[in-house]
Amino acid sequence: MEFCDECGSMMKAEDDLWVCGSCGNKQPKDPDASFVVTEGQEETEIVDVSDAQDRGLPTTEVVCPNCENDRAHWYMQQIRSADESETRFFICTECEHRWREDDN
Repeated sequence: MEFCDECGSMMKAEDDLWVCGSCGNKQPKDPDASFVVTEGQEETEIVDVSDAQDRGLPTTEVVCPNCENDRAHWYMQQIRSADESETRFFICTECEHRWREDDN
């Protein structure tokens, strides 16, 4: 997500540009950034969680649904609109299975 340098409004992605819906300002997208687009949602940056332990992610006691290990690294990410709470993601310390808190 980008914000306009001219008026501070949220910009929308159009091809290789960020376009401000309020003032019409256009900025080129950063070619080094990675994004995921899902239907009905805004673009979000991909969180690189490879080598979670080396990146200093905190751990907690939670049971992995894949291997039943009782420890996992975790991080929070805003994936819905700003008025919704963040989602907590887990990475098993044993098998590196990934899941989010609301998965059942």
